[in-house]
Amino acid sequence: MTEYEHEPIPGLPGLLPKGEHILWQGSPDWRILARTAFHTRAVAGYFALLVGVALLTAIWAGIGGWRDFAGVALTLGFGVTGVALLHLLAWGAARTTIYTLTDRRIVMRIGIALPKCINIPLGMIANVDLAKRDAGTGDLALALSGEQRLGYAALWPHARAWHYARPQPMLRAVPGVDAVATMLARACMAVQTGGRVVPIESAGWSGAAAEAQAA
Repeated sequence: MTEYEHEPIPGLPGLLPKGEHILWQGSPDWRILARTAFHTRAVAGYFALLVGVALLTAIWAGIGGWRDFAGVALTLGFGVTGVALLHLLAWGAARTTIYTLTDRRIVMRIGIALPKCINIPLGMIANVDLAKRDAGTGDLALALSGEQRLGYAALWPHARAWHYARPQPMLRAVPGVDAVATMLARACMAVQTGGRVVPIESAGWSGAAAEAQAA
């Protein structure tokens, strides 16, 4: 038995109220999540640089035996272990995450050790930014209106980077992100009739983004 088996609908803490309908559910692609949220490529590159510098230093100083390569092997071992652990965390985060879009709200079921469900009414979404990633995936960052009660630490890694004072919840590494962004924009505009959509080519986050704004 897992901590999620009590859910009447996967990803939701309870049954939907009468008249509310699920438009989409999905989970992050863990490989993309590992690269974009846990920065596995940057960490691997850092350790590769350390190994290269240590190896060149050993060669420059003159190879005197296996002890000259002990530091190189130790650094390599730490690097491999660290990157493997980050991949494991990304896999666990993706496996325990379900994003749900209904015609009234977004529900984020997140958390590995401390699972939680975060409800975001569509009427509170002031802005949606789309950043495209690899293989048709992407991130959807949600800027919220009204009083901010969500902490960055409680949201991470499902939070937009560098937005600490007013954290923005983010649907990360979403497969088929173009279709999901379109559904989200339409759902927001159905609730907020004064909203507008900015075409992808004119938006500015990460060079390729789309935006749905409330008036």
